[in-house]
Amino acid sequence: MFLALLELRAARGRFLLMGSVVVLVAALVGIVSGFTTGLGDDTISALRRLPVSQLVFSSDARSDQFARSLLDERTAAAWRKDANTDATPLGVSIARGTTNRGTEVDLAAFGVEPDSFLSPSVTRGQGLAHAAADSLVMSAKLADEGVRVGDTLVIDRLGIRLHVVGATERSSYGHVAVAYVPLKTWQRIRFSTPGAPASSAVAIPDQFSALALRTPAKAPTAELDARHSTTTLTKEKAYEAAPGYTGEHVTMNSIQVFLHLIAPLVVGAFFAVWTVQRQPELALLRALGASRRRLLAHTVLQAALVVVLGTAAGAVLAGAVGLLVGEQVPFSLPAATMCTVAAVGLAGTTLTLRRVTRADPLTMLGANR
Repeated sequence: MFLALLELRAARGRFLLMGSVVVLVAALVGIVSGFTTGLGDDTISALRRLPVSQLVFSSDARSDQFARSLLDERTAAAWRKDANTDATPLGVSIARGTTNRGTEVDLAAFGVEPDSFLSPSVTRGQGLAHAAADSLVMSAKLADEGVRVGDTLVIDRLGIRLHVVGATERSSYGHVAVAYVPLKTWQRIRFSTPGAPASSAVAIPDQFSALALRTPAKAPTAELDARHSTTTLTKEKAYEAAPGYTGEHVTMNSIQVFLHLIAPLVVGAFFAVWTVQRQPELALLRALGASRRRLLAHTVLQAALVVVLGTAAGAVLAGAVGLLVGEQVPFSLPAATMCTVAAVGLAGTTLTLRRVTRADPLTMLGANR
């Protein structure tokens, strides 16, 4: 260990250069990972927080199910009976509104039964359970955009007035802040005709986007789907129904995979050059009686110090970028990602270990003459 630290001090310029490369690679991976996680959370955080195990959609909706699927109460009643589990309707649609103070916002309206298990818990104000039919519980993200508890929100082109009675934790759907409303109110938002007078006698369909199951169905879902013309997805699989989630997820994860493949090669290449330059010193240590195991420990310690410290500095740099972009771009840096970067960086240094163990003491005893 003493020799490893002494060599780090003696060749600090070279190690600083290698460390700088590790810092930049770790920062790049961290920044991309932070954007990937942040964008994912901004797309599906509302779905992730739903206390459900499965979601049932109509069978004719093969993609973008929340926008295309429509179920009715008859199907819901049949599912409750045959599945033998708690089930409640869920409506999802995106709208735009303006508050009484002139704040314009986009919102993802989540229609829920006020007394169901989907009704959100509130951090301020009151929930939907005992509120009026025109009540709205906003997520903290809407509060960040200027909406306050007590405001009146008017849905654009429909004229539907909603009263903000409470606030819940930060959540979004398709990069749009979520607002929870009673299911009947959501049906008015979803099915009303833009420009029609508020007193219009047109009947509002008693339909919704999906049926949420609190626990998995007791009967096989394939059999139930065939019987009721539905498609059942796990909550995790239903994330793909969120707008833009699949494309963003595939794109950003592909970039991460390539970065994780490039990182060990870059780090390994630098340490390979360093090992070649150290061949005379390694041979001298072997001639003085150092074992191969000790040389390996010496090399691994150096690599671990450079990679771990470089990764930590890269994580700090990536976190600084996340703070710099602020709320303009969703950013969330998972600690597990930086641990993975350190691991693949150390894996890259293993490319040099074979040369370390093959250091020949005869080189220093003149065998090459």
